[in-house]
Amino acid sequence: MNGGSDMTLAFELEALKELASPEAVFDDARGWSQYVGVVSEKPTYVVTNFTRKNRIRQDFFSGPRGKAESLESVRRQFDTDRHVFVGTDEDDEALAADLEWEYLAVEDAAEAADWELASEDDGEDDDADPVRDDWP
Repeated sequence: MNGGSDMTLAFELEALKELASPEAVFDDARGWSQYVGVVSEKPTYVVTNFTRKNRIRQDFFSGPRGKAESLESVRRQFDTDRHVFVGTDEDDEALAADLEWEYLAVEDAAEAADWELASEDDGEDDDADPVRDDWP
């Protein structure tokens, strides 16, 4: 991706799940972003579990707040030239516009930064309970 390093980059959790290697994405993004983090409507433990599992060190995350409140707070706390929100759908795009963040669809971000998207087969729901095939 192009642009200066004076940027705050926020990933929607579901956007990160669409990437083949979220850890590598964060490492790459740190090379051209000043702050990188995750926002989500999901409970804090879901975000924390995902970031730990993928060895992601984030500068900020939603905590108990939703995406809108989190993006507003991040914008106030991290005074950079650009604030970019990587999301997955029209709702994310509308939210970014309402809060004066630049929006980038995860597919477009992946193409621009040469990140690999996860295959359709890898799209398991991390929140789902494991399925036991030995159960009657």
